Amino acid sequence: MNAHPFSLRQLQYAVAVADTRGFRSAAERCHVSQPSLSAQLAQLEAVLGVQLFERNRRRVLVTPAGEALLVRARRMLAEADDLVTLARQAGDPLSGTIRVGVIPTVSPYLLPDVVPELRRKHPRLVVLWAEEKTDFLLAGLREGRLDAVLLAIVPGMEDLERETLAEDPFLLAGPPEHPLVRPRHPAKLGELEGERLLLLEDGHCFRKQALSICSASGAQEAGFRATSLATLTQMVAGGAGLTLLPRLSVDLENRRGELGVRRFEDPQPSRTLVLAWRKHSPRGGALREVADTIREAARRRGDLLLQLASLEPATGRGRERERRGRRARRGHS
Repeated sequence: MNAHPFSLRQLQYAVAVADTRGFRSAAERCHVSQPSLSAQLAQLEAVLGVQLFERNRRRVLVTPAGEALLVRARRMLAEADDLVTLARQAGDPLSGTIRVGVIPTVSPYLLPDVVPELRRKHPRLVVLWAEEKTDFLLAGLREGRLDAVLLAIVPGMEDLERETLAEDPFLLAGPPEHPLVRPRHPAKLGELEGERLLLLEDGHCFRKQALSICSASGAQEAGFRATSLATLTQMVAGGAGLTLLPRLSVDLENRRGELGVRRFEDPQPSRTLVLAWRKHSPRGGALREVADTIREAARRRGDLLLQLASLEPATGRGRERERRGRRARRGHS
């Protein structure tokens, strides 16, 4: 077996420079002197025969060749972290620290119930939560910065393992006096034809899901785009128009009773909430336990009204259940 001409430490230095776009800030992040970091990177570039960075006094840019190599470097570092984790968790997989990302349209509504339950059930496990939009979370997961993500299923997640947590139905929301939210019977998508709906800004997966409902129903997007569901509900409560809300959010966002809400007829449009992680992650067993705890916390919320999904992993019958649900929702639209 040939000895490798570079070290993981050198790869860490290169990734730090790419992330911070500066040698001084990268050295501070890695707790080394700048001359030492620069020397190690020069050695790395020499053995690879490739210039990774273009630098001058004002800025540092990653070269095209560097971009391609740094993708692999991130993967190698993630695999090395997994190796260390596997060794540490051999005795007790539900101990230590895991990093879990969560989307903003879930975190304020579910985590207050999930966090204390995880502490109670797994006291040796420390969960570091990070809130971000879907694309950033998936990138962080694949690059090894996160161990798992809690989000709604989006296309392109076939390379990840996942546990289905719940189906979260969408509700129509508006001022209580609006004629489309006053009826007590379920709404039909066709009733939205010609209406203008307020939606979230770009980057939220819930925006894309709401846009698909607009397309299916003949509704249009209003000019205002909100940064959060809280802003969205305040605008609607003030009379700005109608919107769609995930059921998970309604009890908190409508706690003052300023909104009228109306469910859709079956099969209701909804999003599928999952906990996902990298295939072959040494944390897989522990993350399935975490998924079970999230389900239990959700079930204890009598006001949550989530349609809890099968407890099976998202393989075999569990994935077939997901496919049937997606076909039903497409048929409805």
